[in-house]
Amino acid sequence: MPPSRPLSSMLLALATCASPALAFDGYYQTKTPYAPQQDPATYAAPPTGFQPIYTQLVARHGSRGLTGMKSDAALYAMWQQAAAQDALTPLGRELGPDILALMRANALLGYGVAGIERPGYGNLSQTGIEEHRQLAVRLLARLPTLFAQVGKDAATAPRQLVTIHSGVDRARDSARFFTQSLLEHAPALAPLLYLPPAPAPYPQGRAPVLQPDGVNRFLLYAHKLAPQTDVVADRANPHYATYAASQAYQYYERTKQLHALMDTPARRPEAAAHARHVLERLFAPAFLDQFEGGRASYADTGSYTFTSADGKLTRTMTGSGKTVIRSLNAAATKLYELYAIAAGMRHEVPADFSRYMPAEDARYYAYVADHEDFYQKGPATTASAGVTWRFALALREDFFKEVDALAKGDLRHAAKLRFTHAEMIIPLASAMGLKQVLAPLPASASYSYETNPWRGQDVSPLAANMQWDVYRNGEGQLIVRLLYNEKETDFQAACDGARIAPGSVFYDYTGLKACYGHAAAQ
Repeated sequence: MPPSRPLSSMLLALATCASPALAFDGYYQTKTPYAPQQDPATYAAPPTGFQPIYTQLVARHGSRGLTGMKSDAALYAMWQQAAAQDALTPLGRELGPDILALMRANALLGYGVAGIERPGYGNLSQTGIEEHRQLAVRLLARLPTLFAQVGKDAATAPRQLVTIHSGVDRARDSARFFTQSLLEHAPALAPLLYLPPAPAPYPQGRAPVLQPDGVNRFLLYAHKLAPQTDVVADRANPHYATYAASQAYQYYERTKQLHALMDTPARRPEAAAHARHVLERLFAPAFLDQFEGGRASYADTGSYTFTSADGKLTRTMTGSGKTVIRSLNAAATKLYELYAIAAGMRHEVPADFSRYMPAEDARYYAYVADHEDFYQKGPATTASAGVTWRFALALREDFFKEVDALAKGDLRHAAKLRFTHAEMIIPLASAMGLKQVLAPLPASASYSYETNPWRGQDVSPLAANMQWDVYRNGEGQLIVRLLYNEKETDFQAACDGARIAPGSVFYDYTGLKACYGHAAAQ
C-alpha cells in the first residue's frame, strides 16, 4: 500500500487537475463560462508570522440554461416561416434543428441529476455544477492549514461554515454543489455546515412569508426586493436602507432615461450592418426584407413537447407570446443570446452555435450587451449617483462585519459562503470601487470598447466570485487579501495606505476599515 498523502498535497494536486484554462475562447459577455484568472502557484505568500484564520466568499451561480422559453421559441418561429417559404440557405437549414435541440435541452435540464429538484429552464448545466465543485476544491487547496485545523477541532472547538443564498433555485443549487464538493474532499468539516435562519418576519405589516434556512434576500437578491415578500416599513430596521435602495433601483430600471442610454447602439448604422451580415448567411435577403414597414414579426408562441431519453419525463412548454422579433436587429440579437447560452451547455447541447455567429459579429453583440449592462447594472453615469449599486452596500458591509467579529476574538465562523446572481456581483464590484474601470461616466460620454475597459466577461462571468482571506499574527493583527475571480486584486485606490508594504496584496484590516468608512458595531 502506498504511503498516505497529507490533505494539503492531495488537494493541491486535485485543484491543479480541476483548474480550467485561464481564458475562454469566444464573446459570451456575462454568459462566459468560468475560468480562474490567476494560477494559484503565483499567489503571494503571507508575511512571516501570519496564519490564515478565516475566509469568505460571494459567488454567482454557475453556468445555466435559458431562464425561459422566449428567445429560442421566437427565433424558431421565424425559422419555421422561412422554411415554409423556401427562404433558407444551406447553413440556415441546419439552424432550426439546432434551436430545437437547445429547446429540448433546456426543457429537460437537470433531469436525472442528484440535487436538481425540478428539471427545466433556468437550471444549472453540468458545466455550472462543475464550476462550483472545482471552486470549492481550489478554496480548500489555497488554505489547507486553515481547513485542516478547523476539521481537527470540529468536535472540541467547532467553528461554523455559514452558507447563505438568494433563494433562487440556481443559486441554491450552486451552494449545494459547492458545499457537497467541500465536504467530499474534507469530510471532517461536515458537522460544521450551518444554514442560518432567513431574516424574518417580512414583509412588515403583512402576513409573513417564510423563507427556508439559508436564504437571505436582503444580501443576495437585493436588486429585486418586492413588497409582497420583503417590504420594510420601519426606518429603524437594519434592512430599511437596502429595501429603499432596491426600490430606487427598480424605479431607475423603468425610466426613459435609462432605456434611451441602453438603446443607443441599436440606432447606429453598424447595428443594421451586423444584423444583415449574421442573418443573410442563414436567410434569403428577400425574406429578411419583410421586416421593413412592419410586414413581418415572430413571437414565442406554440407548444413543444420533449421526452427524456429514458422515456420517464415528458415536458410540454408553451410560449407566452410576449417575446416578439420585429426587426433584423432583434432577430440577430436573439441568435446571439442562443450562441452565448450554448457556451455553458456543451454537455447538454451537441450543436455548435458559433457556426451561426461569426466572431466579428459575436464581438459586436457582446459590446451591445456590455453597453446595456454598464448602464443598467454597472457604474452607469455620474448623474445616477450610485443607484445601480447602493443596494449592494449591505453585502459589502457583511464582509466587514465578519472580520469585525474576528477582531473581537469571536472565531465562531471559519468561513462564510454566499451564492447569488450577476445582478449582485456587478453592483458589489462597483460598491467596492475595484479598479478605475468601474468608474461611472459623465452624461456627455458614451460607453464604448475603444474608451472603456469595463467588460461583463471580466466583471461577472458565470460563477464569478469575490473572496477575502484573513490572516492573523501573534500580536493579533489582522490582514486581508482580496481575490476577484481568483485573481489577487487591489481594494479601492483610497486604501493604498492600508497595504502592509508598498505593492503588497495584503492589507491591514484597521486601515481597510478606515478607507471604506466602515465603523464596527460596539
